[in-house]
Amino acid sequence: MVHPDNPAKSRFIPAQNMKYTQTIDYLFTRLPMFSKIGAAAFKKDLTNTISLCKFLGDPQTKFKSIHIGGTNGKGSTSHMLAAIFQTAGYKTGLYTSPHLKDFRERIKINGDMIAEDFVIDFVEKIKPLIEEKEPSFFEITVAMAFEYFAQQHVDIAIIEVGLGGRLDSTNIILPELSIITNIGYDHMNMLGNTLDKIAYEKAGIIKKNIPVIIGEDQPAIHQVFVDKALQENAPLHFADKDRFVADWKFEKHELVAEVTSTHSNEKQYYHLDLTGIYQLKNLVTVLEAFNMLQQRGFSIAAVHIQKGLRQVKKLTGLHGRWETIHENPSIVIDVGHNEEGIRQIVRQIEITDHEALHIILGMVKDKEIEKILALLPKYGNYYFTKAQIPRALPEDELAQKAKTIGLSGNHYPNVQSALQAAIHHANKKDLIIICGSVFVVGEVDVNDIRET
Repeated sequence: MVHPDNPAKSRFIPAQNMKYTQTIDYLFTRLPMFSKIGAAAFKKDLTNTISLCKFLGDPQTKFKSIHIGGTNGKGSTSHMLAAIFQTAGYKTGLYTSPHLKDFRERIKINGDMIAEDFVIDFVEKIKPLIEEKEPSFFEITVAMAFEYFAQQHVDIAIIEVGLGGRLDSTNIILPELSIITNIGYDHMNMLGNTLDKIAYEKAGIIKKNIPVIIGEDQPAIHQVFVDKALQENAPLHFADKDRFVADWKFEKHELVAEVTSTHSNEKQYYHLDLTGIYQLKNLVTVLEAFNMLQQRGFSIAAVHIQKGLRQVKKLTGLHGRWETIHENPSIVIDVGHNEEGIRQIVRQIEITDHEALHIILGMVKDKEIEKILALLPKYGNYYFTKAQIPRALPEDELAQKAKTIGLSGNHYPNVQSALQAAIHHANKKDLIIICGSVFVVGEVDVNDIRET
């Protein structure tokens, strides 16, 4: 039997695994998928999601949830919250997107991916509606997650917004708490081309009487959130007004943060296994979230927060956030793919010990390509590539755009060939970074890193 994604991995696949493979293939090929076709897969209303969930008995009403939106940081924040809830003994659902390697990464309980059998049975049950309603891939996966969490009786589910907020399929839940990490320029073709317009869409997850936390108070859009919160009578909290990171350092593969309260000057120290310095912003948001959740009756102690933050990757399976996958040379993967994400990567490069810098870069067509390229260091050695999806910008076009602003390098037809070229040219003390697209990072084969 040929492996569905990689013929080189051909092997015998048991009947049950084959049925799962066929089910996933049906989802990927039958339904409009944002990663493949972009904006055309984005449904600008909640009708399909409401219909699907009504057919299932409205599972989204059968568990408690936390809703997390924003431009950057919502995935890391979601995983941090989940790790802490798990540490405190809560049966914790986690819905995020997109996945890196396996579709089932999107739907987890206590770090374990959704069962293959459930995926198979769910798709069989809902096929008549798929044929009738023609929903998107994302709409189906949201309904699947809600049904799974309801059937498994989770204590809490952390639900990450897919795109935007107001019209995102996840926005049919009534959460215990809403969180918006920050607002930046991304998906402007769907959300609007100004921060005000993007913030308005993201603020759509603010619900009547439900507290909301804004991770970063950005003066240009402060009033957007104030107005929406007043309209919904939602208690509004800006996380960075209550505490701030006074100091930080790297220590034994951890990021150690000193967090100070703005009200009492009390200091606390936190050790994070997520070592990107952009996680410091997410940490402040997470701490404010648990302050609010404790007030809402959740039994989360300081020790649970400390322990959870120290093992986010182990407890939840989070990958691709300034993650070192190889030493000598250092090879780092990061899913940063928009202007602010790339700014944070560049800042991290500046504080990371290395000799020569090698950047493997692939992007999708509907990003602000030139603006992002302009942020990258001119002194880097570049290896331009593409993910194997229709939305990917061809590697030769990316290389040409980069050349016009002073970034030089060769181009490669796939991520692995670009990575092997970088390893071939790198010395032991060099730094290799793979970034620009979630899908590029997802195609890195850690088991196929060959020394040269």
